[in-house]
This record gives sequence, C-alpha cells and structure tokens, in this order.
Amino acid sequence: MTEYHLKSPISPEQIRRLKIGDIIYLTGKIFTARDKAHQLILTLPAAEIPAVLKGLPLYHCGPLVKQERGKWLVLSAGPTTSRRLEMIEAEVMEKLGVSVLIGKGGMGPKTAAALKRRPGLYLAYTGGAGVLAAEQITDVLEVIWLRELGMADAVWLFDVLECGPLVVAMDAHGASLYPKERMCTTE
Repeated sequence: MTEYHLKSPISPEQIRRLKIGDIIYLTGKIFTARDKAHQLILTLPAAEIPAVLKGLPLYHCGPLVKQERGKWLVLSAGPTTSRRLEMIEAEVMEKLGVSVLIGKGGMGPKTAAALKRRPGLYLAYTGGAGVLAAEQITDVLEVIWLRELGMADAVWLFDVLECGPLVVAMDAHGASLYPKERMCTTE
C-alpha cells in the first residue's frame, strides 16, 4: 500500500501503476453523477453532452448544496452506493471517456471488465464522510441539468483539493477488494 497525491485527470500510465489498497488524494476537477444522470447521459447524443465532463473522474454522489450570495456552497458530498449503477456504468464510462470512478460499496464484473479494458480505477470513499468531502471541494465550477434532475441528481462539476483518502478498491489489472460473491449485476 502506497500513498499518492494525484491531479485530475489521472493519466493511463498513473492508473496502471496503482494497485488495490493504494491510498489516493486527488486534486483537480471531478463531476458527480447518480442514477438519473447516468440514464440521461445514455439517452443523449454525444454532441449534447457537455464536453467539460469528458475524461474526468466520475463521483457517485448526490451533494447537499445551497446558494449563498450567488455562489454555490456544498454542505455535504458523501458517496452514494455505486453497485446500483453496475448495469450501465461501463456504457457511461465509454460514452464520456471516464477512467476513474469514485463511490462506495464497490462495483460488479461488468464495470471491473471496463476498468481493465480502459484502463481505469474504482476508488472507494468512506461512507458517512459527507462533511469531510464537502470541505475538500474548493469550488463548484458548474451545475448541469439542475432543473431537469433536481439537486441530488444534477451533475455537479467540482474543483477538489486533496480529496480523500480514496482507496483503490478495483484496479486496472482486474484486482478487487470486494469478494466475487458480492459483485452483483442486478442492482
């Protein structure tokens, strides 16, 4: 287990060096996407998907945010359960050029295969750490589909500083911290 301080987007060379159990602190741009955003992304033509999202780490998160003096303030931004996106995550990764996923609870074999193919990573963030995660967000750069999806399901583009600790829970070599019997494909 090694600790890394990386900048987003993480290069394919860096991704290949990382192994399960490594600890990551991430600085740079990331975006959130939950169930409704994933479904919307899959229905839209590529030309209608904001280019700013392409290739960035995707964080499974529905943040609690308020607007104060015309600026967004993130109150909580903990991870949401990733496994329920298993059936469509590989398609979203392909469509957006995403190589890094952040969430909790792990992913299944379809996503594991996509991580190996890209190469990519699944980084686990501790559940219940919503306030800590919010403190690591230095700026809300953009909010996409707020009116269409609502606050929790909108896509939020964040600038983060030393976001973590994130544990490499699934790596580009097919290794996973999650037992195979827990890798469900139906949620």
